[in-house]
Amino acid sequence: MRKLLLTVAVTLAGTAAQAQDFAGYDQLTIDAEHRTRPIAGSIWYPVGTPTYRGLIGDNAVFQGTSAYVGAAVKEGSYPLVLLSHGSGGNMDGLGWLSSELANRGIMVLAVNHPGSTSGDSSPRRSILLDDRAADISEALDHILADPTFGPKIDQSRIVSVGFSLGGTTVLTLAGARLERDLYRDYCARLPDAEDCVFFKKGGVDFDNLPESWTNDMSDPRLTAAIAVDPGMTYAIAPQTAATMTLPIMVLSLGGPGLLWKATDVGPTGSNLMANLPNGTRQTVTQANHFSFLGLCKPEGAAILIEEKDDPVCNDPQGSIRSEVHQQSIEKIAAFVLK
Repeated sequence: MRKLLLTVAVTLAGTAAQAQDFAGYDQLTIDAEHRTRPIAGSIWYPVGTPTYRGLIGDNAVFQGTSAYVGAAVKEGSYPLVLLSHGSGGNMDGLGWLSSELANRGIMVLAVNHPGSTSGDSSPRRSILLDDRAADISEALDHILADPTFGPKIDQSRIVSVGFSLGGTTVLTLAGARLERDLYRDYCARLPDAEDCVFFKKGGVDFDNLPESWTNDMSDPRLTAAIAVDPGMTYAIAPQTAATMTLPIMVLSLGGPGLLWKATDVGPTGSNLMANLPNGTRQTVTQANHFSFLGLCKPEGAAILIEEKDDPVCNDPQGSIRSEVHQQSIEKIAAFVLK
């Protein structure tokens, strides 16, 4: 009897695992006039008919995210999130977020920003914010014209979401124009601010920042924006922020002593929130900037030390990254679906 019960238990466990739902995932090749070659994109979506399970974004440091690769799209009309990664990130590194949004009925379109992705993150190229914004707009052109995905997008709900430098990117898509003098003065005043340090390492000349910063990079098809720990907000003048009328949520990672200087949008930082006419701020206090990255493998921290890389696997004492992810997912999904 005991052996029979054990067999039944194992069988039921296997059935439960097979029945587990994953989001759909596919890769895209996006032609971009402002780039010398096409850019890589990916789409996460609700599944109609499952295919095989793939592991997306798995590497030596980070755990991957399971998905049904190339599965049929579930019938329906869905909000679309346009996802922009941070400097040194990539479109699959935020799969933990994309997959959970897709499981809640949201399609997620992400791109790799050339010159700013894992393995090719150059400060001198990452600072070209107009290229980053154009990557997202070109990807939106592509997906709306796609015969499989385009008809299933609810064009009244297109939300840009970005993390770190991706947060800066989505703010430009929502109408922000950065002023070079303001950013130069900020980095002179706070030279240890995390974004200033990154650009300084690449030899960026703060007296000769890109003229394109003052261009209009906005995309009128957006209906809202979410900036997660955005950098460079000190360069957004109050009068510019006042013109950004879209609903904008800023998600800050970290409470007192944990929030990065570069990403503080409150009165002790850039004070961006005070100047946005339709802005809201949410906070995950038991976190730091790196907590928004994927779950690390047990050996991940040691690999980073050996490679002399940033300690992206280190979370604050008492913080659990999976719980930070869950809180972030709930806050972002609620804003997109409201």
